[in-house]
Amino acid sequence: MHDKPDIAALIGSRICHDLISPIGAIGNGVELLMLESRDQGPEMALISDSVTQANARIRFFRIAFGAASPGQRIGRAEVAEVLAGLTRGGRLVIDWQGPAEMARAEVKLACLLILCMETAMPQGGRITVSHGEGRWALVAEAARLRVDPALWEVLSNPAAPAEIGPAQVHFLLVPEEIRRQNRRLAVETGDGTIRLSF
Repeated sequence: MHDKPDIAALIGSRICHDLISPIGAIGNGVELLMLESRDQGPEMALISDSVTQANARIRFFRIAFGAASPGQRIGRAEVAEVLAGLTRGGRLVIDWQGPAEMARAEVKLACLLILCMETAMPQGGRITVSHGEGRWALVAEAARLRVDPALWEVLSNPAAPAEIGPAQVHFLLVPEEIRRQNRRLAVETGDGTIRLSF
């Protein structure tokens, strides 16, 4: 008996697929304008930076929220490129130490957990992602963490009462993805550190 389709992931894939081409076209247009224009003021730089950031976000969301077919793979170089674009110019550093090629579903879960960690790091910090002996480990380190216990309880108990809005939707998606992959999530929060493994 097959699992029912992951409707949220299918919607995520559709939205990202439909947006990534026009965002890329806008980026190409901005590049052409910058090549032709001698007067490149701060407005053009702002547009260019915004398009680059939007492109990086949509590529990351495509992995985190999109569908991952059984057997689908993704390379470390692609993931590293997406994460570099996502964090460029920000206060968050993500050190991805995964293998050269990985199951896309596992990377999807890791990206959802990165979003959970980012929620607790309002002033930035460092997230290290590693893989060994069949398990993934994510460690977040920050001078100041803001961990909402009710929100983090949802990761191990989806029925836990917590106010979850659009900015925290990844907390609802993690338990479903853990179940879908027949994994077990370990969560450890401490002073300045969050450790997750699956």
